[in-house]
Amino acid sequence: MTLHPATCTAFEGMRRIASGSPKQVARAVKRAHDRAGGAPILVFDDATSRPVEFDLRGSVDDVLARLAHDGTHDGSGVAGTADTESGATDAADTAGVALARGRGRPKLGVVAREVTLLPRHWEWLNAQPGGASVVLRRLVESARLAGSDKERMRQAQEAAYRFMTAIGGNLPDYEEATRALYANDRARFESMTDGWPGDVRAHARKLAAAAFCEP
Repeated sequence: MTLHPATCTAFEGMRRIASGSPKQVARAVKRAHDRAGGAPILVFDDATSRPVEFDLRGSVDDVLARLAHDGTHDGSGVAGTADTESGATDAADTAGVALARGRGRPKLGVVAREVTLLPRHWEWLNAQPGGASVVLRRLVESARLAGSDKERMRQAQEAAYRFMTAIGGNLPDYEEATRALYANDRARFESMTDGWPGDVRAHARKLAAAAFCEP
């Protein structure tokens, strides 16, 4: 079974022909495919820019029927049914645990473990408002969020790079645009992509937007 993304975008040559759910995009791709003499068609996962493939045999209805059978990551089709059932079971289990605990103050899930620090570290922690435990939790949470921001930026860079390489590798200033993407230089990236075909430029900038956000 092939799982398709929640949303995707199709290009015929340098022209965007569809963007939306796999069903919407597959319909447009099938029609473009059946036209004689069209430019090559590429379909990209909107989240990762990985290639998306549709089985275009038969009629439009045949294509959509196979797509419905395959399912998508957004919860439709066969895969979605399994996810829904699993979610219902998890919710029921959680409710059961809550009932078993009974009334009263909810437990926060705090786990006590040994932490080894130098004396000067303990002195600094104990001098902070709330004490060592509160400060450590706050520091860990801050680091976790910062890590999430970096991961989000990395994923945006990779998605933009995949798209640019697949469709725009021969476009002017491609290499400079790539360097600007990884250098977190939005102004230069936009300058280097100014001369690109409008649909390609817009999609590349949309994918790269999260890579230029400050963590």
